[in-house]
Amino acid sequence: MKGLATKVTKTLIPSSVITCADNSGAKTLMIINRVGKGGNRKGRNSKAGIGDIVTASVKSGTPQYIKKKVRVVIIRQRQPMRRANGMRIRFQDNAGILITESNLAVGTEVKGAMAREIVERYVKLAGIASRVV
Repeated sequence: MKGLATKVTKTLIPSSVITCADNSGAKTLMIINRVGKGGNRKGRNSKAGIGDIVTASVKSGTPQYIKKKVRVVIIRQRQPMRRANGMRIRFQDNAGILITESNLAVGTEVKGAMAREIVERYVKLAGIASRVV
């Protein structure tokens, strides 16, 4: 996985509710935990930001996804993040898209904008993006 040149402020903790920005059938997701990043301080919540993969529970959507655990990559967050050129960027909502075990998208299109950092890290997800900011 490629590193990011952007300083991402990680603000999404377990039990944060985010919207699902693809057309897979899920609508709202609740973050359970961050994937693959261990070694947290005892008693401290694991945090996630743009470009991180998390496990989440589907809270609303089609019956095939409700109450299921899914893998999600975060594509937007409300908290501003600082890019290498000094510009700060923020979005209107916290959003993610469902992915498979091999980091391929479950849906076929993304509603709304996607951060450029996602396209740099996960090249396969760039094909379904409607807008890249």
